[in-house]
Amino acid sequence: MKKEVKDTIIVELGEQLKNFPHFYLVDLAGLNAEKTSELRRKCFKNEIKLLMVKNTLLHKAFEASDIDFSPLYDCLKGNTAIMFTQTANVPAKLIKEYKKEGIPALKGAYAEESFFVGADKLEELVAIKSKSELIADVVALLQSPIKNVVSGLNAGGKIHGLLDAIAERNK
Repeated sequence: MKKEVKDTIIVELGEQLKNFPHFYLVDLAGLNAEKTSELRRKCFKNEIKLLMVKNTLLHKAFEASDIDFSPLYDCLKGNTAIMFTQTANVPAKLIKEYKKEGIPALKGAYAEESFFVGADKLEELVAIKSKSELIADVVALLQSPIKNVVSGLNAGGKIHGLLDAIAERNK
């Protein structure tokens, strides 16, 4: 491969690192053509960009980045594919589907501005909630007291009786 081509690939990888806030490094060795095509289709369906990369070129893209990716340098051995995504836990869920076969195997990940190194971190990555899931949780927590008040008001006579009992006790 010519130096100009390598430089272009490094720049393109650097752009992807800037455009996507989360990425996973996985080992796809052992997947046959049919399973690889199936994985690529699932990635496309889940808005994951899957790329096969040379470890040395990815290492150089990491070095050129504004973020210190040095915790992931040890993951750059053997076959490496990178999964870029906007939602932190989607690739983890996809990898978990294939966990029975052991392929793709998680090498490391950069998600929610944190590093996860090793296949044992898969469950932690699956448990990460997306921004929309967190917003839904906060809204549900905020609505809970309001729902209790509304249901109490709908009870009508019970609240009136309770207020009368409190007023009698305070006399």
